[in-house]
Amino acid sequence: MTAPPARLQRLEQALQDQGKPWRLAPVVEALQALRGGPCTVAVTTGAALGDLTRVDHPSQRMRYLGFTPSAYAPGERRRQGGSTKAGHIHARRALREGAWASRSPAQVRRPLHLRLEKVPKAIQALSWQAQGRLCQRSRPLSARGNHANPVVGAIARELSAFRWALAQEVPRTL
Repeated sequence: MTAPPARLQRLEQALQDQGKPWRLAPVVEALQALRGGPCTVAVTTGAALGDLTRVDHPSQRMRYLGFTPSAYAPGERRRQGGSTKAGHIHARRALREGAWASRSPAQVRRPLHLRLEKVPKAIQALSWQAQGRLCQRSRPLSARGNHANPVVGAIARELSAFRWALAQEVPRTL
């Protein structure tokens, strides 16, 4: 893997510096504990969704992001279609980007290891649990011959639940 260009590094550093006094900075730091969740993705999620703990259950957040299947019930039958794609497009896109990284086998490489050093043990444990679960979920879906995009959509849906759980672990200072 090659190093990111100098311009990208400067932009990431500026984003981190400006995000430190932000009231959602602890949540953004916790979101970076997930694989596929570098600073830009975590800040995008925080800016788009605000306080991730506003909802009581992660399924409410999934509905808001448009990760639930559409339904059609003309009579006695109920048919489900693709995801509704409602909600905030930037947050959904950031989650899908993280989901692409979560499909590969669970492991902690150097960039993620450096981000994990900054967060409490409970968040580290939840991050590792998310890696295992998301990889385990994507394997059978891919093995069935499903196209990669619906698989990533399913992983992004579960990833949104893990992001909600990570936000629950952050101490309340808001």
